[in-house]
Amino acid sequence: MTRVAVATAFGGPEVLRIIDREVGSPGAGQVLVDVRAIGVNPFDYKVYSGSFGTDESTLPLSLGSEASGVVTAVGPSATGPGGPISVGDEVIVSGVKGAYAEELLVSADSVVPKPSDLTWEAAAGLFAAGGTAFDVLAVTQVSAGDTVLVHGAAGGVGSIVVQLARARGAHVIGTARAINHDALRAYGAEPVEYGDGLLERVRALAAEGVDAAIDTAGTDEAVDASLELVPNKARIVTIVAFGRAEADGFLSVGGNAESGVRRRNARLELVKAAGAGDFTVPIAKTFPLDEVALAHQELQSQHPRGKFILLP
Repeated sequence: MTRVAVATAFGGPEVLRIIDREVGSPGAGQVLVDVRAIGVNPFDYKVYSGSFGTDESTLPLSLGSEASGVVTAVGPSATGPGGPISVGDEVIVSGVKGAYAEELLVSADSVVPKPSDLTWEAAAGLFAAGGTAFDVLAVTQVSAGDTVLVHGAAGGVGSIVVQLARARGAHVIGTARAINHDALRAYGAEPVEYGDGLLERVRALAAEGVDAAIDTAGTDEAVDASLELVPNKARIVTIVAFGRAEADGFLSVGGNAESGVRRRNARLELVKAAGAGDFTVPIAKTFPLDEVALAHQELQSQHPRGKFILLP
């Protein structure tokens, strides 16, 4: 048996409970992982909020898609993207259902090796944000010499976009609250404040114009500024403002097969980059698994910069 966090009804964080659940032994192509840290993402609370329907036959709802831990058992032919998996391997698990647990029985394909110098917390928060960051940079074809405008640059996805874009040799301008400007400077970006005068502030930092815009904020201000500043709509992408993307004819990613393939294919490259120090995963706060409801409550309000992590 293992302890897992589930949603027992549809609603707010008050519906979350810890229950015991049978885990089982790994079969062919499966591994059992003793979980050390769990990534918390906004999608997790949308699952039980009613955003995707309220079919009570689906209750209780399993939550979470990413974690890190140690392999404790392997089934036959347990080979992942990084090669054969053995007991004792330190790994990162991604793209699974029900990661809010003390133990996970998962497909070997969902497991990649964890770099030894990457913390459990950073590893658990790597792929949801990092995969999205890789995705938006791929579709906008950001490369050396580009000037890139990143909206929501201090957020979980935005901060990794900034770091990876800088690693590619791009000049990055990032929108953020003033309290986060020093952090963006540390990543090598030039920060700008939201609000009136945004266009003028960006233009002052982009003497030769803006080549690409990446929106992780989803506001009309972000979309309008991107459309005004970037001449080629094929180099504007959002991960939030899907309605605006469809109406105004620019790109959006997430929730489609193409994005899923790109993100899964990027896992080993992201792990290598993180292990090499090309980017870090900022951790805002950690919570015991028993405090999952509090973590979700705080995540939906204004909170410190970075990822929330659950600790079993």
